[in-house]
Amino acid sequence: MKINQKRMIQTFMELVSIDSPSRHERHMADWLTIQLRGIGFAVCEDDAGSIIGGDCGNLFATWKGDVNLPPLLFCAHMDTVQPANGKRAVLDPDGTIHSAGNTVLGADDLSAITAILEAIRTIKESGKRHRSIELLFSVSEETYCVGASAFDFSKVKAKESYVLDYEGAPGQAAIAAPSILQFQAEIFGRASHAGFAPEMGVNAIAVAAHAIAQLKTGRVTEGLTLNFGKIHGGLLTNIVPDYCVVEGEIRSFDHHAALVQAERVQNAFQAASDEFHAMLSFSNECLVQAYNVSESSTVAQRYFDICRTRGYQTESVQTLGGSDNNVLAAHGITGIVAASAMHACHSCSEYTTVDELSQLTEIVIDLMLDLRP
Repeated sequence: MKINQKRMIQTFMELVSIDSPSRHERHMADWLTIQLRGIGFAVCEDDAGSIIGGDCGNLFATWKGDVNLPPLLFCAHMDTVQPANGKRAVLDPDGTIHSAGNTVLGADDLSAITAILEAIRTIKESGKRHRSIELLFSVSEETYCVGASAFDFSKVKAKESYVLDYEGAPGQAAIAAPSILQFQAEIFGRASHAGFAPEMGVNAIAVAAHAIAQLKTGRVTEGLTLNFGKIHGGLLTNIVPDYCVVEGEIRSFDHHAALVQAERVQNAFQAASDEFHAMLSFSNECLVQAYNVSESSTVAQRYFDICRTRGYQTESVQTLGGSDNNVLAAHGITGIVAASAMHACHSCSEYTTVDELSQLTEIVIDLMLDLRP
């Protein structure tokens, strides 16, 4: 089955031209709704936008196929990271597609949306029998998957999913991803004049520094990371600062280990606060929870079999990056995150290639046409 490569490229170019930074995916959702309904999908938009403070919700679309087989869910996100406004795709003679250089390209995750649309159009034109297909195009994935987290998964009939959102070569797929915990430590000290009466003050920044110094940061152990990403406090250099706030995150393939590490962080800040006679307010939130899919599972083997048949070297990986698949897993949907024709993501050097977009589209077609149980 031959894809329409010219149409595929045009679709990608058009998608790139639509501004869709996180929480501002309205124009993207409207364009996709028109396209999907034109193909024959039933499309609905949820109220995630009002829940997360965005201008539109997640799109959920269904396309009826072989009723004797369970449907498959394909998931991609509509938002792109900043700088995301005024994107323009540039196609080089060698087939590389990149931005004009002052924005991201948005291949993360517009390559996935392009492949899904071209796969569906190709299958419809062929008239071939296919599985029933469900699509979830989420909002605000780049902000810790808050869009998918607000979605009502009771609408989904599929028990297996392919999330197209991994930076890698065709044939690669992530089968495990971490829990991500975000924490905040607020330290309340006591202000005083730093020159005349420093001994009367309780330096909140010094408390924070002491606590941080007690903890190993970066890769704490294999599969567990700790990062202090933001710190703020103080008013003037001649005042002992009475307030400091520290924010950070923990990632771990083991959800329990992430919780234990959060407790270590809190204990370190509490001990430092007690030592300096400061007060502490500590909070943490689990943004996404870890998942681990067996490499021998049906959903993984279907993907790897198709990739091997097409001549790609297959590899299952663990990634310390989260995705909508974390959210799907938490709702009982077994899925993997497949390589999706994106490179140098989250930078103005981001690019894709016509060859990889075509390869991704062909893999998606094969998945949709696969009639094995």
